[in-house]
Formats: sequence, C-alpha cells, structure tokens
Amino acid sequence: MDFRLTEEHEALRDSVREFAREVVAPVIAEHYEKHTFPYEVVRQMGKMGLFGLPFPEEHGGMGGDYFALCLALEELARVDSSVAITLEAAVSLGAMPIYRFGTPEQKERWLPRLVSGEALAGFGLTEPGTGSDAGGTQTRAVLDGDEWVINGSKAFITNSGTDITVLVTVTAVTGTRPDGSKELSTIIVPSGTPGFTVAPGYSKVGWNASDTHELTFDDCRVPAENLLGERGRGFAQFLRILDEGRIAIAALAVGLAQGCVDESLKYAKERHAFGQPIGNYQAIQFKIADMEMKAHTARLAYYDAAARMLAGEDFKRSAAIAKLHASTVAVDNAREATQIHGGYGFMNEYPVARFWRDSKILEIGEGTSEVQRMIIARDLGL
Repeated sequence: MDFRLTEEHEALRDSVREFAREVVAPVIAEHYEKHTFPYEVVRQMGKMGLFGLPFPEEHGGMGGDYFALCLALEELARVDSSVAITLEAAVSLGAMPIYRFGTPEQKERWLPRLVSGEALAGFGLTEPGTGSDAGGTQTRAVLDGDEWVINGSKAFITNSGTDITVLVTVTAVTGTRPDGSKELSTIIVPSGTPGFTVAPGYSKVGWNASDTHELTFDDCRVPAENLLGERGRGFAQFLRILDEGRIAIAALAVGLAQGCVDESLKYAKERHAFGQPIGNYQAIQFKIADMEMKAHTARLAYYDAAARMLAGEDFKRSAAIAKLHASTVAVDNAREATQIHGGYGFMNEYPVARFWRDSKILEIGEGTSEVQRMIIARDLGL
C-alpha cells in the first residue's frame, strides 16, 4: 500500500501548514487564555475552502475527499487543537449528517452555508446521564400533527452556541420497536427555535478557544420534515458518522503529537544546561526520537483507515485502532514535551502547556479509549 501523497494532497497540506503557522499561531494563545472563539480565523478557513473539502462542488464544496480533511486537521492541530476541533466538528459532525442522510430540500437549505464556513452546525448525541451509552438516550420527540415536539437535554456539544451556529441535529427516542427497544431518530433543530436553550459555555480544562455547550429542549417544536434520514435509523446513522469521525480525530491527535515534536526540537536546541544545548544529551534525544516514532506510526494508522474508507471497504476496526493509538500517542507526547521543557512546560506562554491540556480529551471524545477497545474486540469475534 502506497501512502505517498498526491500532488494535490501535498499542496493542500503545505497551504494549511503555512496558514496554521502564519495566521493561527500568532493569535490563538490570546483566544485560549480569554476563552474566546476565533471568528476571524474561522472566516479565513472558510475562504480557503477547508469546510468544504470532502463535499462535491454541486453543494458548494471543494470536490475533495475525507482524507483531504484529515490532512488539514493534522496541520492545524500541530499549532492548535481548538481550531482543529472546530473544523472537525463542523464538517464530520455538523455538515456530514445532512450530506449523508438529508433530503434534497434539506441539502439545498443548509449545505451551501455549512460547507462555505459561513455557518456552523452541532451534533446533539451525548447526554448528561448517558456518556458512552448512546443507546441509553433519554431525549424524546413526539410527532404531534405535522410537528415534532422535543424534550430532553444534550451535553458537551461542539459548535452549538456560536454567533454563526444555525442548527443542531438531535438524536431522540421517537417510539418503541416491536422487540421493545427504543426507536431512535435524528431531527434538525434550527438555532433560535422556541424551547431550544443553549446554556453558557463550559469551563474546560482544554480546547478553551472552541465552543462547547449543554443544550436543553423544552416542548421544542420543529416541522415534521426536519426528520433527518429515515425514522428509526438514527442509531445506524450516528454510528456511521462516528466511524468516520474517529479517523478525523486520529488525524487531529497526530497533529498534536507532531506539534509536541516540533516544539521539543526547537526548545532542545535553544535551551542550555551545563554548558551546552539540552538536545546534546542522549536522554533528551531518546525522548524526542520516541515521540517522532509514535507520531509516525499513528499517522500510518489513520492513513490506513482513511484509505479503507475511501476504497469502500469495512473500516470500522481500522478507524477504532487509529483513534485509540493516535489519542494515546498524543497524551504520551504531550507529557514528554512538557517534561523536556521543564518548568517552562508548565507555563501557558509555551505551546506545549496548551498541548498538554488539550491532549486528554482525545482519549474521551467521539468514543472513549475503552469504547475503541470494545469495537476492536467485537470485530475480532470476541
């Protein structure tokens, strides 16, 4: 299997790398410290076409593929994960469900603004009392005439409360199956709908320049045609979306891991101890060599998963492996980069402090490490 990039993919990678270094890096520390959303960065990402990378031109997209999105996420996360997760969630969780399962009318209404980056959408799956047990969804939607009436709450929803958020897709119990299990469906809820409340942003350990909220629905009414996809297929739909999203999160994790290598190399050449750069000491050299090895192997894992997905093969296990391995590597590299920086690694003025704070969520979001192991084990026949 040849993992060398095409000329188009190389050009994309290089342009996003330059954007991350020249546009994101100079401003993101202030946004992170003040917990503010980087609207100006998002606007420029939209002008670059990053939000439309995997979507066809007929919907205003760039006509690329999902691997192109992953390359962009890796390069952004080498500098900052808040910006990277904003793009990842906007595409794979926000616009992708509408592209995959929406009616022609839904696509025509929502996709042009979403793929241009002019607007954002959230994916309302996780609930305060369910976490990894998505099948335990408590939010309910009852069909009343030609309207869905939604009641319930969602937690940790990215891109759900910005000034440019236009909708959230919500998973809800819409009935009971013949076997007694819950019938889950997905419904589009536009921002500003009466009964739909966005709570103040969370106080988070990391991803401080990204947008995350709890959502509540109190007799929230939306038209019946806001059903996304087939009624009762909500569980299957979000499993597909999460499988794809795990490849994207793996790419983001690789970017963070590689960013730790970048910063550690730079610091090891500049910082002197006992009369010479600390990079001259084998203890530091071995740490950085191990970090590079881990980032490299994690990159190969998400390349493999993306290749299987684009080839139309079963990629569930490969996506779980990529997400599990890359998130572990991100946490490992962030810890080692902080150690290499010593006391300065604990100071927020250095990027590695931000990387350290941002890394842990990668072992939790879009399926915990334990869930990934469950997926892998079940796919092996256990």
